[in-house]
Amino acid sequence: MARYDNRRVFKKDLYTRNGNIRAQEVRVIDSDGSMIGIQPLSVAIAMAKEQELDLVEISPNAQPPVCKILDYNKYVFEQSKKNKDAKKKQSKVTMKELRIKSRIAPHDLDVKLRQIEGFLKKKDMVRLVVVFHGRENQHKDIGMQMLQDAAKRLEPLANVDGGLQQQGNRMSMTFVPKA
Repeated sequence: MARYDNRRVFKKDLYTRNGNIRAQEVRVIDSDGSMIGIQPLSVAIAMAKEQELDLVEISPNAQPPVCKILDYNKYVFEQSKKNKDAKKKQSKVTMKELRIKSRIAPHDLDVKLRQIEGFLKKKDMVRLVVVFHGRENQHKDIGMQMLQDAAKRLEPLANVDGGLQQQGNRMSMTFVPKA
């Protein structure tokens, strides 16, 4: 039976440092950024202790692993700050879907297209779906014309992704905002 360890990951456990480094030899970078060279692990740890700093494994997959002499807590803080800034700069693209009937009034269609323009300005992808009911299925050309007119109107703001798609009683077109 598998046992699970409920220990939390503390900031102290994020990077391998000092005595926890398992390599015999490491490439050492000094606290000012200058390359010291390949040293035995014990010598590198002694150099770090001499400067009252830590030896932190920066690149564990390199041969030999790259370690830097630095203040560990300051390094963890800077890395978390970098990650937080990178997360802020990420943009989450969402897909909005608007459904209309093929018998929609011209003004109502205009309102829907203005809604789509707003979504595209917010950098969201939008799928416009025309739904056909009953006898409307025999006049799919009306829905096709509606979607093509919408594509012409939204051309300055968006590109059409995948063209016109038909599935059962639905016809759709996906708009992706221009960069």
